[in-house]
This record gives sequence, C-alpha cells and structure tokens, in this order.
Amino acid sequence: MNLLRKNGVAHSSTRSVSTSTNGPTSHVIAVADCLDTLRKLPTGSIQLVVCDPPYNINVAAWDDMNQYVDWASKWIREVERVLAPTGNFVIFGGLQYQGEAGSGDLLSLISWMRQHSPMLLVNLIIWNYPNGMGAQRFFANRHEEIVWFGKTPKYFFDLDAVRQKLSPETLELYKKDKRLNPESLDKGINPTNVWKITRLNGNSKERVGHPTQKPKALIERIVRSMSYEGSTVLDFFAGSGITSRVAIEEGRHSISTDIDPQMLKYFGQQIKQVEMFNRDYRLIKGNDWSSHPAFAPSADAPSIEVRDRLGHQVPSLSP
Repeated sequence: MNLLRKNGVAHSSTRSVSTSTNGPTSHVIAVADCLDTLRKLPTGSIQLVVCDPPYNINVAAWDDMNQYVDWASKWIREVERVLAPTGNFVIFGGLQYQGEAGSGDLLSLISWMRQHSPMLLVNLIIWNYPNGMGAQRFFANRHEEIVWFGKTPKYFFDLDAVRQKLSPETLELYKKDKRLNPESLDKGINPTNVWKITRLNGNSKERVGHPTQKPKALIERIVRSMSYEGSTVLDFFAGSGITSRVAIEEGRHSISTDIDPQMLKYFGQQIKQVEMFNRDYRLIKGNDWSSHPAFAPSADAPSIEVRDRLGHQVPSLSP
C-alpha cells in the first residue's frame, strides 16, 4: 500500500468506484422486516451495511431470542448477496454475559461467520466510552465491540477521510522523527481500532428517544471511511434513524428500515437537525423503492473509472 501511494497509484479497491454524485441523494425510510428489506434489494447494490441488531440481552421485548444465531444467519447470507465487491459490513454488538449458555451474542455471530461466510474479518473495533452503568458483581463495562467485514479483498477504505488532526505543537514534534512521513502527518494520524467516543447522555441534543441510539460521531467515522459519495448505505435495524441522517450529511444514498413503526418518528426528529445544514436530498416513503439509485440497472456493476480528490483519473495497477 505504501509503495502504491508513493508511486501515485491507487489500490485496486478504489479503482472500481466513482465518487461523483449527480443531483440530490435519495433515502428510503420505511417500516419493514430485515429479511423483507434485504430480499427486495438487487444483488451487488450496496456499498456499506451498518448493522446494529438486537444484542439479545433483554433490554426490550425485541431483544430476547432463543435461536439468535439461526435468525441472524439468514440476514447475514442476504448481506453477502446485496454487497458490492468493494462493500463493507459492520456489526455492532457485545460480548456480555447471557442468561442461558448458547443463546447468542456478537461472539456467536463471528464464530458462525468464520465457519460459513466467505467475507473477510478486517477489524474488531473497540468503542470505548467514559460514561456507563455501575456494577458491583463485575468490572463496570465501558466499551462495545464493532466487527468489520469486507465482501472481498478489494473492500473500500478511505483512511484520509477519518484521520485525526494533530495539534501544531504535536505535529512539529512528530516531524522531527525522520521515520515518519511528513505528508501523512499533515493529514492527521490513523485513529486506530480503539475509538474513544462518549455515549449519548439523557439530555444530549442528539437524543430522539430510542433506547440504544448510537452517537452521530460513531456512525460518521464508519460512513466516511467505508463508503464514498454517491454510494448506498443500508441499515435494516435503523432504530433511531441516525444512519440515514449521516448519509444525508455526507452525500451518500441510504436505505433505512426497521420493524418498529417508531423509527419513522425518530427519523423525523433527525431530519429536523439535518435541515440546518441545507442538504439537497429526497425521501422515498412507502413500498415503491424503484426510483432509488440502488435499483438502477447498473447498480451491481460499478464504474471502472476512478478519480482522485483533485479530479485526476487514477492509473490502473494491480497491488
């Protein structure tokens, strides 16, 4: 990768995508079962799946399943189908103690995928937060896991989009180390796979009422790094609607569904916050999704032309 960058050549994972957008982004917002949503989508039409499923820890009626892995395996298979070759699949979860052995959690899903799925485990991301519940019978939990799978070895990843800027003082100090690339330092540093992002507290302005709402900053990092402008992001456990809000703000198309009708209310509150940014987008409601770009005839055949951030066409070279 470093040699390719020095030679001004893009990695093959970026050569099959086109980051241009024409007109407003499109967003499906609907009440639907996860499997019904997935089976409706064309093969290879999705760049990024953000999946925040029930954790099976009994926080609500929808969070208690006896055959968790059997249920999850059905939508995992469909995710494999709808992802583009450059696609990414992110699953939120936890390794919390389960009431009955074998009932299922994120560790169970990872184990199933290692045995049955061709997708590649890219990273286990640790979401570390300072605030949380106290505990007396075990060490209080202050993190959740996020597992990232790539559809193929050509999965898309844009590190530059999520680099963390260094302070002027730290930047000057780092540049004294001749082993480090000054150009990369100017862009910022890799945020690593441990993400220190505060959970939403009860009076956060982001709150829309969903009991397990994820922070906007968390979803932003995923969307910016694992998808590109004009691609489609899918969330079939949409919950608070935060994924589509971020997609609107970041110039991506999205499809967000949830079996709970409350999602429409939550997303309505998200939209009120989006509109402050004056983004050009259109919402698709109801059962007819055919006007969404994911349903275009070429959705499963991405453009072979890719241009860099300055608009120059990038030469093709295998890694």
